[in-house]
Amino acid sequence: MSDGHERVTYSDVHKLIGKAAERIIQSNFKPDLIIAIGGGGFFPARVMRTFLKDPSTKRNIPILAIGLSLYESLPGTTEEQLGKAVVRTQWLGPSKELLGRKALIIDEVDDSRTTLEYAVKELQKDMELELAKLDENEREGQRTKFGVFVVHNKRKPKAGTLPPDIPYFAGAEVDDVWLDYPWEMKDIDEHDRLAALAKEAPPIPQ
Repeated sequence: MSDGHERVTYSDVHKLIGKAAERIIQSNFKPDLIIAIGGGGFFPARVMRTFLKDPSTKRNIPILAIGLSLYESLPGTTEEQLGKAVVRTQWLGPSKELLGRKALIIDEVDDSRTTLEYAVKELQKDMELELAKLDENEREGQRTKFGVFVVHNKRKPKAGTLPPDIPYFAGAEVDDVWLDYPWEMKDIDEHDRLAALAKEAPPIPQ
């Protein structure tokens, strides 16, 4: 009997990212920079870097990190803000390092899309500040292009939105279930055991 949780293993995540990386490489958006949203985006970002590595140059794609919290109770946050207001715990700020790059923003799950909307809008805003420092003729060529990758996209109405020109990739589309990721677990053996049992169970009749 289902307990409302879908348990995702490290192997599951690895394989989903590998398949998504193939689609990214074949698209018109080939990133040369990764921005991981902590903490759920850290592991997927590191795996994605492995799959996006160019075998001809053997150069690793740099990974930068931003910290955004939507559901954690942090100092200064109220109960009303939890799940609604995005709080920065770590940020890049306006940076020349991002100019002219194709940056792939990575998180583990697209639930309400609130965090992703915040990340894209605020990063774009910061880069506009950097572009304003350049000569007008240089700006267009140095404009940062952002894309988004999530391991799972939940099929549900979203509170947030992304600009239509932002390339969006998801490892898998899933129902609105509670996803248990392996990096959140203390007892990984029990987690993997329950995940294996769920895969063996017959599908629930619709």
